[in-house]
Amino acid sequence: MAGLARGSARALLAALLASTLLALLVSPARGRGGRDHGDWDEVSLLPPLPPREDAARVARFVTHVSDWGALATISTLEAVRGRPFADVLSLSDGPPGAGSGVPYFYLSPLQLSVNNLQENPYATLTMTLAQTNFCKKHGFDPQSPLCAHIILSGTVTKVNETEMDIAKHSLFIRHPEMKTWPSSHNWFFAKLNITNIWVLDYFGGPKIVTPEEYYNVTVHWKTSCGDHLVQLHCIAEDTQAQGGKVIWSQSHSK
Repeated sequence: MAGLARGSARALLAALLASTLLALLVSPARGRGGRDHGDWDEVSLLPPLPPREDAARVARFVTHVSDWGALATISTLEAVRGRPFADVLSLSDGPPGAGSGVPYFYLSPLQLSVNNLQENPYATLTMTLAQTNFCKKHGFDPQSPLCAHIILSGTVTKVNETEMDIAKHSLFIRHPEMKTWPSSHNWFFAKLNITNIWVLDYFGGPKIVTPEEYYNVTVHWKTSCGDHLVQLHCIAEDTQAQGGKVIWSQSHSK
């Protein structure tokens, strides 16, 4: 009888552990950069994709809804010196609904990519809608051009004093965890100075967009909260009230 009881107890424990493990494996992650950081993953919050024939607007859209990207640099590590070296970095071009188009980063000299950039500031950044719910919703594979992604090339530099507050606000509102990162790592704000842009959002090869075309596009949310929204809940309320309508317009300010 004692052996039977122990066997039953082991079976019960195994069943409980299995159910717990299954819950951990299938439970969705809550946000990519921290709670309430400006997560666009919910279908109700992601604005509609701009017309694909307008590559500059698509590029600005992808940049703005992206919380991270893959940055490729030229390696300074002896084992792979001179070879391409890619790493995933958190980024932001501004608060939700108020993107500037400038990809800002929060970097540390301890990062391998930063060591590479100190020797050679040239880099290429890739961002994709695969990080949102857009591609899964439509059944697009991340490598499919229909799952829009963009490639930005240029140089990565530290932001100057006049731009410091903009970079800090842009990043911390989307990635609040950054505020708690250890100061001993000597974090600093940086940005990508864009010189070349490629957009892959449909079949037939990449579309080339100039930096001027890219920066001349802005998006305005017409809401009770006003233009250039900062708070995500305002966007959520407005997308429900207006069916997720986004009004794209031209601007000549960077």
